[in-house]
Order: sequence, then structure tokens, then C-alpha cells
Amino acid sequence: MLGVGNLLQSDDGVGVHAVRRLEELALCPASVQIVDGGTMGIELLQCLEGVSHLVVVDAVEMGMPAGSMIRLTGDQVPAYLSLKVSPHQIGLPDLFCVAKLRDLYPQDVVIWGIQPSIVATGVDLSPAVAGQLDCLVHKVLDEVSRWEQPCRVSA
Repeated sequence: MLGVGNLLQSDDGVGVHAVRRLEELALCPASVQIVDGGTMGIELLQCLEGVSHLVVVDAVEMGMPAGSMIRLTGDQVPAYLSLKVSPHQIGLPDLFCVAKLRDLYPQDVVIWGIQPSIVATGVDLSPAVAGQLDCLVHKVLDEVSRWEQPCRVSA
């Protein structure tokens, strides 16, 4: 499980908030790693070595109501190199493209995305996104459990 985003940009940090909640609540086998990827970008490539199944949690702009969720798999997962204004603008599509080029792309990749409401300087999630955080966490746990890695929420 990999959560990405910028905690200093309100809802953009939802992926990090989600994996932090997973670290608090989830009981998973040792084979399941929970990674706070923050804004590491291409540095996350090392986290893909030896990984066959990957669930990513991130804010995804879908033009839908704030808090809406989407599940992306297979060809829906973006993997391309994009034009940058700065070398610090490395996103998931770039990471996945390089992973494919280096033969590090996992067998199964699922992105659980949530439509942000606010992407501006701030450390708190908007009410619409915060209200969906537990649902998002449970969807991620269900996803991992489908791969015969049974995870559950601690009592």
C-alpha cells in the first residue's frame, strides 16, 4: 500500500492521511507493506523492487463532486512521461513509466483515488474528503485482501 501526496496542500495529502490511518488501524501479514510516499516521486522506484501487487492511494482530479472515489486498474493506470516545468514535478505517471522501462512494474496495480475539494496551502483535509477517509481505507483493505493478503481493522 502506497499513499502519495503533499500534506501541505490540503486534500492533495489524502493518500498520506490514508496510509497513516492504515498504519494505526490495519492488521496485515508481514508481507504487506504500508508506505508513506509523500512527494518522493521517482525515488519511490526503489519501493517497487520485488513488489507484485500494489495499491496506491492519491487525490485524483476527475471533475466529480468532492469526495467521489475512483478505482483504476490495468490500462486505466496512467504510465507516461510528461512535460515538466521543473524536475521536481515527478508524478505517478512518470514513476510508472520508468518502472515499466526498468522492468519493475508490479503485476497488479490498483489506484484508489478521491476527488479533492481543496488543493491549496493547508494541512487539514476538506470536510468532503475527510468524511470519506474511513471508507477509502476500507476499500484499500478490501483490495489487499483480494490478493490473498488478509488485512482487517484492529478492534
